[in-house]
Amino acid sequence: MDIKEIQNLIKFVAKSGASEVKLEMGDVKITVKTTSSTPETTIIQAAPVAAAPQVMAAAPAPAQPAAAQPAAPAQPAAPAEDDSKYVTIKSPIIGTFYRRPAPDKPIFAEVGSEIKVGDTVCIIEAMKLFNEIESEVSGKIVKVLVDDSTPVEFDQPLFLVDPS
Repeated sequence: MDIKEIQNLIKFVAKSGASEVKLEMGDVKITVKTTSSTPETTIIQAAPVAAAPQVMAAAPAPAQPAAAQPAAPAQPAAPAEDDSKYVTIKSPIIGTFYRRPAPDKPIFAEVGSEIKVGDTVCIIEAMKLFNEIESEVSGKIVKVLVDDSTPVEFDQPLFLVDPS
């Protein structure tokens, strides 16, 4: 097989839409692979899904009576002030957050649980390794900020702890 025939084969495979073609003629073996732009499609499809809940969440608010609207902004402001007295336990790594060591085991730390320094509060799975996250503060769990079996980022708040 000469260069011209190989170039023609490559052009044919590119035009045909095949992702891979293997050709064996005697002692010559040729494999031609093409690539696709599938990741772009995935990203484009993911963006509208994230925007849809925000639009849907905003739509019911104007339907409420006028008296209820001022109360809604006041409630989120109050916990923000209270949060300042709490200590935040943050994720030390990127991974998947789990509240229990196994599906059939009890939760490490629930709202109202008393924890001490060194107590395991959750597990974060990263690259098939299960990392126990230990508390660096003693106190009472006030709020769990992440749902079980969800991805977390580095330094993302996981728990609020009342140290008093």
